[in-house]
Amino acid sequence: MESHSNISEFILLGLSYDQDIQTFCFVLFLFCYISILVGNLLIFVSIQCSSLFHQPMYYFLTHLSCMDICYTSSVTPKLIGDLLVETKTISYSNCMLQVFTMHFFGSIEVFILTVMAFDRYVAICKPLHYMIIMSRTRCHLLVLAAWAGGAAHSFPQLSMTIQLPFCGPNVIDHYFCDIFPLLKVACIDTYITGVLVVANSGMVALVTFVVLFVSYVIILFNLRNHSAEGIHKALSTCGSHITVVVLFFGPSIFAYLRPPNTYPEDKIFALFYTIIAPMFNPLIYTLRNTEMKNAMRKVWCQMLFSKETYN
Repeated sequence: MESHSNISEFILLGLSYDQDIQTFCFVLFLFCYISILVGNLLIFVSIQCSSLFHQPMYYFLTHLSCMDICYTSSVTPKLIGDLLVETKTISYSNCMLQVFTMHFFGSIEVFILTVMAFDRYVAICKPLHYMIIMSRTRCHLLVLAAWAGGAAHSFPQLSMTIQLPFCGPNVIDHYFCDIFPLLKVACIDTYITGVLVVANSGMVALVTFVVLFVSYVIILFNLRNHSAEGIHKALSTCGSHITVVVLFFGPSIFAYLRPPNTYPEDKIFALFYTIIAPMFNPLIYTLRNTEMKNAMRKVWCQMLFSKETYN
């Protein structure tokens, strides 16, 4: 990697120069990160320790929770630490690692959301064949496909970034390393690379969003044949999924499906898909889901009761 770069580190400008704003952001994002860890771990443990784990939707939800933790952990701890220092630096190697992990875990999350939409489609539109279609073997294969898709997306991104020569400017106007900000400080004409990034990241986000949108339209169309109770339950579940999709894909499409330039608004939109969406996912999937709330209550009450009995 060093052969393509004459610099050993980059300087991140972060979110703001104002010290008071940085202090406020430190407290806010520290709270957000702890909430992400606690919320997603609660979901993961509650599903793993209950009968919900044998249901495909909750099996996929455990993987989504893991991806939320991995994805936000590739950015947020560094952001929080940088808010306490005046000069925010990141080594060349760590910058490349951050580019890879962000796109790797982020794209896996995108594909798992797509798999969850497929699961809801089968459950609502083909209920009699649901357990045959969504067998545990097929669930494993779908998760494996999501990981393979993440690798197929992120390795080309990393390859393009590593091949960029950096020979002078090393100041990145962002709070983490991403491809568009890095293109601004590269020493060559990056037009072709920018187009390839849009074709990769932008089209992945757009095509996946369109697929999800169409699938939920089909699901809602098929609900007209269900009972009032069935419609309410399906809308509650699908409503959670749709909320997560909008929170994640809206800012992502803005960030990657446009000409390869950087804008001041990029940092704000990036906060949505790196911190805000992962933080709200646990709330969205638990507060609107009776089965999930009952499972969490049962699992944690059993744990507390076992602990009291042991003592």
